Amino acid sequence: MPLNPPDPSLDPLRALLELMAALRHPEHGCPWDQKQTFATIAPYTLEEAYEVLEAIERSDMAELRDELGDLLLQVVYHARMAEEAGHFAFDDVARGIVEKMIRRHPHVFGEVRHDDDAAIKSAWEAQKSRERAAKNSAVSALDGVALALPALTRAVKLEKRAARMGFDWPDADSVFPKIDEELTELREGIAAQDAANIFEEVGDVLFAMTNLARKLGVDPEAALRASNAKFELRFKGMETLAREEGDALENLNAQEQEALYQRVKKRLAG
Repeated sequence: MPLNPPDPSLDPLRALLELMAALRHPEHGCPWDQKQTFATIAPYTLEEAYEVLEAIERSDMAELRDELGDLLLQVVYHARMAEEAGHFAFDDVARGIVEKMIRRHPHVFGEVRHDDDAAIKSAWEAQKSRERAAKNSAVSALDGVALALPALTRAVKLEKRAARMGFDWPDADSVFPKIDEELTELREGIAAQDAANIFEEVGDVLFAMTNLARKLGVDPEAALRASNAKFELRFKGMETLAREEGDALENLNAQEQEALYQRVKKRLAG
């Protein structure tokens, strides 16, 4: 017997929770949804978070609304599986984040007052540190930086944590010698044809570059995403221009391809 669908016009969030319960119903639910686990759903959660970011970057509000719904579904999905296992329920998730935000905003919900963004951020980080310490007596300043973060983003977070302990360069200019040092070591690894060393030194170069980006106030993840988009637009322009001129891009030699690239670059800039 089919289940009655929830009515989102009455209480949309409650309807979403009921929908997920129905999908996971052991007898009448969807066979695919019934067999999912935290591990199998996790990749979808990450994918939906990136699709939210993409909608924001495109300033597409209709798409953002839809993608936020998809991301909310992921939260409800994980909460439902946790409830079935007796760990916690969606209400516990919502209650927990409300309590956490109240703790971290004493300047809004308490007597403390902060006059600028720097003071607010400092107080926020201090509260986070106290919360981490309460969870674990053997606390490192680097604890709690999620392993699943994109590598560039995680590098910056690790660097910021270290910087709060005084382990940092004084300014952006002081990072350049470190970048030069890592590039020299990379060249040495290439010259020695040492694959393991090359792998390590490429990582060190990227890590040093994230330090430079951080000191310059640039989000390296966002900057690289922008560069990816720029390259994609230019490369597709090269393909189009080559076709317009009666050839395929792959049939052109390196000099011809570079000439096309410069033409497209100029056209897009103009």
